[in-house]
Amino acid sequence: MSMKLGYDLTIEQTQKLVMTPELIQAIKILQFNIQELESYVQDQILTNPVLEQEAEPQTDQPLHEEDGTQEPASSRNESQDWEEYIRGSYEEGRDGQWDRQWIERQDDSADFYERYVDSDLTLPEHLMFQLQLTARCETEERIGRYIIESLDENGYLTVTVEEIAETLQAEHSQVEDALRLIQGMDPAGVGARDLRECLLIQLEALGLATDAFRTLVTEHLEDLADNRLSVIARKVGASTEEVQQMVDVIRTLEPKPGRQFAGGEETKYIIPDVIIEKTESGFSITVNNNNTPQLKVSSYYRKLLHQAKDDDQLSNYLSERVNSALWLIRSIDQRKQTIYNVTEAIVRHQQDFFERGSKYMKTLTLRDIAEDVGIHESTVSRSINGKYLQCSYGIFELRHFFSAGVKAESGEGVSSSSVKEFIREIVGSEDPKKPFSDQAIVGKLSAKGFEISRRTVAKYRDEMNIPSSSRRKRY
Repeated sequence: MSMKLGYDLTIEQTQKLVMTPELIQAIKILQFNIQELESYVQDQILTNPVLEQEAEPQTDQPLHEEDGTQEPASSRNESQDWEEYIRGSYEEGRDGQWDRQWIERQDDSADFYERYVDSDLTLPEHLMFQLQLTARCETEERIGRYIIESLDENGYLTVTVEEIAETLQAEHSQVEDALRLIQGMDPAGVGARDLRECLLIQLEALGLATDAFRTLVTEHLEDLADNRLSVIARKVGASTEEVQQMVDVIRTLEPKPGRQFAGGEETKYIIPDVIIEKTESGFSITVNNNNTPQLKVSSYYRKLLHQAKDDDQLSNYLSERVNSALWLIRSIDQRKQTIYNVTEAIVRHQQDFFERGSKYMKTLTLRDIAEDVGIHESTVSRSINGKYLQCSYGIFELRHFFSAGVKAESGEGVSSSSVKEFIREIVGSEDPKKPFSDQAIVGKLSAKGFEISRRTVAKYRDEMNIPSSSRRKRY
């Protein structure tokens, strides 16, 4: 059998998407939330000398469903001959279809929110201050500092007394004295080595460390957690009502006394990317761009570019910088419009939620919005990624409006968030002495028109951190 080798020249036509640097940048900008976009724009202003911030920010105008576009300030500032000059080099290698997707820009407004807390008091700082005032000698202060530095974020001691004594070459009794000093500080319960000791320290601070309370905490904590109060009552020889009263006191104590203080990370507040307001004619949708500087091409470099026609190297450099600046401005405007279009579709699908509250959330998928807006599902995903919406019912992540759920009798899908709200409402209205079982909740949901299984009710209840009926029961 012989093989024939040779060369052949064929022509074939294929279609593929070329991810240009400009397109990658546009996709990245779409994914940014308002804080990330602000940081990115500031970096671009520093790296691109052609970019310039507007001296006075343009007055933001919300986008309305009836009239969603307006002429952007950047296009009004650019003269026609300037755009013609740039267009030749700018559109080389660009897909015309992509260019046609750009729409007229608009200025958006929203309230400005402070993002950072100036300073938060940490647990070690709080305890060190008290130690300086209460330590009786340098040795006690030295040991106390070591103990404070050995506490975890919840205020629990992470090393043993023996380890501290060995490390600091101190007497065991000296470490015990310093530990008792720390445990007597605010917040009550700090410096404990386990949950039982933490609760006992707090009971002592309240003057309630009786034998009955000590027995309950040290010997029956597991039964208490499972709400087996009748079992505890039989073991301690008390009535169930008396045990219930003690348990109510214990449940007011703080199991993690250190969590009320700041951690090591800086606290950041959420700035909503979209603001929804109810109006007489419907809903007003505002894409928040208040923190992002209004960008334009520097008039100095525009003039310099005109003057550099005879210098090819300078002209090419300036043209590249100007093209990059214009693409950034267009990408930011496209981001605003895409987020607006996606939000408008969400409001249309979840109108009952915005009018009546979270109990009326419907099922919604990325595909539903993608088909409505006429974009790809991945674009919808990027548009809602890490972004938040503010409305009259609070601030929600845009992904909050996308969820599966159950079917109602009408055949319409009801969001799992809506079902959870109904479960929370049912549990909130129950008799504490006769709490509803999961099967009873299924029956009440069925009466409201929801087709849901007992297992699903248990799953939703666990997700909301609602205990089972046996643990919710009061005596």
